[in-house]
Amino acid sequence: MEYRIYCDESVKDGKFFSNFYGGVLVRSRDLRRVEKAINDVCDKHHFNTEIKWQKVTANYLQKYISLMDTFFDLMEADLLKVRIMFTQNANRPLNLSDEQLQNEYFILYYHFFHHAFGLPYSNPSERPVYVRAYFDQLPDTLPKRQAFKEYIKGLQTKPDFRLAHIKFRKEDITEVDSKSHRLLQFLDVVLGSMSFRLNDKHLEKPEGARNRGKRTIAKEKLYRHINSRIQRMLPNFNCGCSTGLRGGIENRWLHAYRHWLFVPKAMEVDNTQYKK
Repeated sequence: MEYRIYCDESVKDGKFFSNFYGGVLVRSRDLRRVEKAINDVCDKHHFNTEIKWQKVTANYLQKYISLMDTFFDLMEADLLKVRIMFTQNANRPLNLSDEQLQNEYFILYYHFFHHAFGLPYSNPSERPVYVRAYFDQLPDTLPKRQAFKEYIKGLQTKPDFRLAHIKFRKEDITEVDSKSHRLLQFLDVVLGSMSFRLNDKHLEKPEGARNRGKRTIAKEKLYRHINSRIQRMLPNFNCGCSTGLRGGIENRWLHAYRHWLFVPKAMEVDNTQYKK
């Protein structure tokens, strides 16, 4: 058995929320079925170019809704799992070293990969599960990227990962181009929609205009549809908070969709950074 986890990031500095990270997990046994469903809906709507949140327009709204319905149908069928992590600007971390500040991007990415999917709760058997990690191209120097991948590989030495027989091979931790991976493209739409809503982009108007633009309205409609699909799986879901366990800790793995508002251990609250 293998898990494939495709990861992406978005919006480093938002108005209220920042550092958005996302991942989509598919088991090797389900990969062919998932890829067929994704490719079929893309072919149906004649998508020959990259699917991205930034490309959502009024003319393409219904097509993007159809794409998201397929994506969430796969989650509801337990064929995919999606996780989103972000930080809130009002929570200011304290006592960070220069090294931590310089490596914030990779440190947060590591925490996301380590904890978001609940991997230690995924494998009650004695057989090993190997994880293939696909990161959308990492925007930093080669030494930093290589060091990050070594940290990801090192997760298998953590006691909870060892007990669950979760394994990583160096060659299975790689960077990819999202243009070649539709699962990453679908993830980009969900990730973008959450950043859009949490940072109040749905309220923006063109300079000098009385009304919102057609693209903004279309994006809000798509976000609302995505939110409605999440609500079907997680009633009373709040996109700006960490998703509760709603039962045992194993739900960190079992849930098809979860959010994680990352909160630093040592922090101060800046009330000026909250929404008015």
